[in-house]
Order: sequence, then C-alpha cells, then structure tokens
Amino acid sequence: MASRWRDHPRISAEEQKAAQTQQEPSGETAEPPRGLPRWMRLYFYGMHGVTLDVLLSSAQGVLTYRDPKLVGFSSPYLCVMHSLTHFALEKIYSQRKSFRGRPAVFHLVFYPSVYVGLQILIGNVNTLAEQVRVVSGAQLAVHYILSLYFCQVFHRGLSCLRYRPCRSSELRRRLGRGDSRGRPPHGLPGFARFLFFGMHGFLDEVLFTSVFSLVEKSDRTLRGYTSVWSFLMYGSCSFMVEKLYLHLHFGRGWGTWRRLPIYVCLVYTWEFCWGLVLRQFDACSWDYSHYPHNFMGLVTLLYLPGWLCLSLYQDVLSNVLLRIKCTDDPACEENGGVK
Repeated sequence: MASRWRDHPRISAEEQKAAQTQQEPSGETAEPPRGLPRWMRLYFYGMHGVTLDVLLSSAQGVLTYRDPKLVGFSSPYLCVMHSLTHFALEKIYSQRKSFRGRPAVFHLVFYPSVYVGLQILIGNVNTLAEQVRVVSGAQLAVHYILSLYFCQVFHRGLSCLRYRPCRSSELRRRLGRGDSRGRPPHGLPGFARFLFFGMHGFLDEVLFTSVFSLVEKSDRTLRGYTSVWSFLMYGSCSFMVEKLYLHLHFGRGWGTWRRLPIYVCLVYTWEFCWGLVLRQFDACSWDYSHYPHNFMGLVTLLYLPGWLCLSLYQDVLSNVLLRIKCTDDPACEENGGVK
C-alpha cells in the first residue's frame, strides 16, 4: 500500500510535465481562454438581428404572397439597433441572479417584457417622427416566443463560447498537430461554423443591396434584401472556402494571392449551380441579365471586386473562428459568458 501511495505522486508529476511540454512546445505561455470580447459580441449581435429580420419578413412574404424566392429584408440601421439592443439584453440577462428562487418570474415575465419593449422600439425607429406603429396581437406573440428563445437558448449558448487570443505561430502548431486521423482541430463544431457563415451571408447581402439601392435609387432608408436560400448557399460555400484555406495555407503554405483565384472560381461555380437549380423552381432571387458580362443571368463579372473582397475577408473570419471554442463549464453559463 505504501509503495503504491508513493508511486502515485511521481506518475502524476510526470504526466503533468508532459502535458505542459505538449501545450507549450516553444516555451511561450499561452493566454487562457476568456469570454468573447465586446467588439466580437456586438458584431455577432448585429448579424444575428439581421438574420431574425430576414427570417421573419420572408415568412410573412410566404404567408401573404406564396413566393418561393423567400425574400427577406433588413437594413444597416437595423443592424446597428440590433447590436445595441442585444447588448442591453445581455446586461438584463446577467441580472437574473437577482431573481434567485423566482426563476419563472425572470424567464417568463421580466425578461420577455423588456425584450418586447425593445422590439417595439426598433419597429418604430424609422416612424417615430411620423406615426407610432400599432403592434398586433400576433406580433406580440411572436416577440414573446422570441424572448423565450433568447432567454433559454441564445444567451446560454453564447455563454459557452470562449475566445483564446494566440499568435499565428501557435495557431499553426495547433492546426499542424491535428487529431488521431490527421484532421486539424477546430474550436467550434462544423454545424456552428455553418450557421455563422450563413448568418454572415445574410449580413453581406443586406449591406450590399442597401448600398446599391442608395447608389441606383437614392434610397436613404438603406433597405436591403436577401433570400433564405442565400443562407444555405453562403453557409455551404464559406464552409468549403474555409476547408481550402486550412489546406492551402496551413498545409501547403500557399500565400493569399495564390489562393485567391481558387476562391473566386469556387464562388462563381457555387453561385451558378445554386442559381441554376433554384431557377427550375422559380425560387432564384437574383437575375443579372441587365448587367454586362453576365452568363445566363446567374453570374456577372461586375461583382468580381465584391467577391474578391469577401474572399479575402473569409480568411479573416476563419482565423477568428479558429480561436473560439465551446466549453461545458457550468460556471460559464452562471457568469453569463462575459468577463
């Protein structure tokens, strides 16, 4: 017994030393993971709010017009408002400890009341100078359901995310090690990254179309539009571009300008294939026939500068997502994920 007791500390110390050597192969002290930075949360809040705008407006269009294009609307103004209101809701959610012993009051009454009030304020942000818009009972019901989603799913899920700042050299080492099958490790699961890329596609199209409306039609409301089908198109395409980035940059050491033509070819092929399939069901929401250098109205070289910029920005997004991971620590949800 005494021999077994003496051997245990020695083995634990060796294992701890080996683990420390594996985590710090270059002698650098890695910074521990922390909650998502404020700028990152505000960025995600605006993108998430635009996604809800598009989904709700497209659902309303389907119920009213039976349009298979599933077109939804939002604007940069609403994006900013969503960032601010989501941030305010984050602070409200962090006060749930004050309702300890009465969680139902917070989750079913207090938080939904604040949420509904903020959504009514957003809905009237463009009409306050003219006429206050009356909210129907159906809209109140939708807002209440969304408040339960925010309280029970959104905040809890976001609180499980941790951001680990690290240098490119450390990130390259982690990706180079891979797992037992040689695959690079990811902080976020593939489905979560797909959702992020899809929501970011909504944001990209809303911003792009709102700027075009301002330039072509002098529309100062900056109302932009996109389609629910774009969520699937952008999510899957960005997911594939990320795979190419990991393989070409970290695996083969290709530079940006060497990867960029491959990105653009994939983007144009993806847009053409999706458009060709959707057109068979009268569900394609874009038509470039009136633009120069188009092919079948589904792709056009006029948008080449935009695709180049988005392809470059895709690498930036991938680098950020590689530094985020999910955690199951109960203390994270207790603290609201904000530090």
